[in-house]
Amino acid sequence: MEYRRLGKSGLQVSALSFGSWLTFGNQISDKTADELMGVAYDAGVNFFDNAEGYAEGKSEIVMGNIIKHQKWERESFVISSKVFFGTENKGPNRVGLSRKHVIEACNAALKRLQVDYLDLYFCHRPDKNTPIEETVFAMNTLLQQGKILYWGTSEWSAAEIMEAIAVAKQYNLIGPTMEQPQYNLFEREKLENEYLHLFNNHGLGTTIWSPLASGILSGKYTNNGVEGTRLGMQGLEWLKDRTLAADRMEKATALQALANKLDVSLAKLSIAWCLKNPNVSTVILGASKVPQLQENLQVLEVLPVLTDDVMEKIEEIIKTKPKLADF
Repeated sequence: MEYRRLGKSGLQVSALSFGSWLTFGNQISDKTADELMGVAYDAGVNFFDNAEGYAEGKSEIVMGNIIKHQKWERESFVISSKVFFGTENKGPNRVGLSRKHVIEACNAALKRLQVDYLDLYFCHRPDKNTPIEETVFAMNTLLQQGKILYWGTSEWSAAEIMEAIAVAKQYNLIGPTMEQPQYNLFEREKLENEYLHLFNNHGLGTTIWSPLASGILSGKYTNNGVEGTRLGMQGLEWLKDRTLAADRMEKATALQALANKLDVSLAKLSIAWCLKNPNVSTVILGASKVPQLQENLQVLEVLPVLTDDVMEKIEEIIKTKPKLADF
């Protein structure tokens, strides 16, 4: 396993990490979840991603039980939670990024995960109803209490992240260390354009999600349809419609042909492509089956295959590179 610094921080995270969105407490059994985390950990994965909103809190309960059962040394893994969406008990102060919810959600996550502190704590979305200043102060309260070690954002705009950095600087506080954006061959604007000055001037780290674009870059939907996959799950019709758009399917088919020529799976090719970006600290993998995870954990072996020539061929197929502003 390769380890990378989380932005300019001293924290080392595995280049491949493991997340529980849509699976833990929902799509798979607790026994399978335990097996998956064990396989990931044994392969050198040290970062496990979670959130209060995943399965309305059940995902964190499952992960907490697994960590307790596995008896891993606390220093050997990095664990996260995210605050914004709340759990199953919704209410006016049980969602968002108010000081009240940020702090209470952290305390609740610590109980569910059965740990004394969170390594990473993300603002899961921006909150238009709470001043960023209030959220920055709340995060610093948790830092001072030792309940979190680093805080960051997820799916924030560059302007919003910059405001948080400016607030922290003004009051001599600690600003966001990392952002968790979607990044894959179809979703590139933030990582490759909007955030560039944050990488270059502020050392922002990234923990990217959906490297397979909700599965279309795994090839399984082009061959077998959605039955038995996350896109066949009730309530995810919106994800199915967006993922299986005709344009994306056509490009995924062309990428599959290239992957076949290179003698690698489309999934491994797509994940390795994400890792080629030096501003990616870690790629979060999701899995519902052990063989699927074992296969994708071998991605680092594919990196040498992605020569400049191959990267150009991928670009010719996908045609999604953002147009950079002229300065």
